[in-house]
Amino acid sequence: MKRLGPIIVSLGVVSLLNDAASEMIVPLLPAFMATLPGGGAFAIGLMEGLAETVAAFLKLGSGWIADRTGRRGALILAGYSLAAVARSLIGLAGSVPWVVAMRVVDRIGKGLRASPRDAMISTAAAKEDRGLAFGFHRAMDHAGAFIGPLVAMGLISLAGLQVRSVILLAVVPGLLALVPLVHAVRRAGAVARAAGGGAAPAGRPAAGGGGLGRGFYFYIAVCFVFTLGNSSDLFLLLRATQAGVSATLLPLLWVVLHASKILFSVPAGLLSDRIGRKKPILAGWGVYAVTYLLVPRAEGLAQFLLLFAFYGLFFAFTEGVEKAFVSDLVPEEKRGTAFGAYNFAAAAGALPSSLAMGALYQWAGPAVAFGAGAALAMVAAAGLLFVREPARPARTT
Repeated sequence: MKRLGPIIVSLGVVSLLNDAASEMIVPLLPAFMATLPGGGAFAIGLMEGLAETVAAFLKLGSGWIADRTGRRGALILAGYSLAAVARSLIGLAGSVPWVVAMRVVDRIGKGLRASPRDAMISTAAAKEDRGLAFGFHRAMDHAGAFIGPLVAMGLISLAGLQVRSVILLAVVPGLLALVPLVHAVRRAGAVARAAGGGAAPAGRPAAGGGGLGRGFYFYIAVCFVFTLGNSSDLFLLLRATQAGVSATLLPLLWVVLHASKILFSVPAGLLSDRIGRKKPILAGWGVYAVTYLLVPRAEGLAQFLLLFAFYGLFFAFTEGVEKAFVSDLVPEEKRGTAFGAYNFAAAAGALPSSLAMGALYQWAGPAVAFGAGAALAMVAAAGLLFVREPARPARTT
């Protein structure tokens, strides 16, 4: 914790609370949408594709604005606040279009906050601990995603609340997340002022000229190829439902998935600080491909519990490590823009991938749909082999 520092720790708590709110809702969405007119696999694909595409463009713009203005904190606060309110309003839905609209607004909030927040983390972390910092942040994020479904299950099974009521109550942890966020933003501002407004840990960067380098752009292109096969995880829940897992147990799969992410995110980040970023990312993409090949053949709760636990390794070995790789490839004063480009690439393929997944799933079957995702993951892994990795900085004691 001492190596992480108060800014990174506070942002981790923010992610824990925010994701607890989000994941109270997400596992319930497929079953909830099925009760509304027009719900189904294609509607889910359309919703997730639109939402993530909107978020992708905002991530690109918010990163650039953060570099030009130094207003990272304002963008982060606006993003978390908007999402906290919008996602809970899904509980008022009487039709699929309302769910889609609120999901899109929720992702608008994510688009505003993601790139400035990642830039703040990369600046606050020591060079030799970037993998640890992003791994910790992802672990806290997944801890919230672990807690959220448990809360939802408790409210439904023990308190007897309806799904709509649970979705509305998700506003509580979402708003609580703003308390540590204000602390992190104020501390970052204090550090910036102490440094005279220049580039400093979590301080305000001056926008630099020129591009981000061919190596960075090639890395972004590879990530985009992977994203084209990385559709919404709601399809995994849909497949589990069709394979015999009851709707009331879907949150349990989500809990197992996020437990796996929590356990392995920090070790994976630390490993990347020692052996480099490419090997963990390649391992993660391999896990993704294997999971997608096995999911269409799985049946029953036990098999899906094992698959979701295994699938968590994909996130642990890629999410934080990929972001640490971005920090390695570009200078500090351009990281807002760089994370905007990375986040854009990671989300820009969401609409075509989710639409394709929904269409293939509905009209060609799950084996074809998931097989296409696995194939694109392997193509991206081959491309990553040609990305040149910068030398790792020496560790300090």
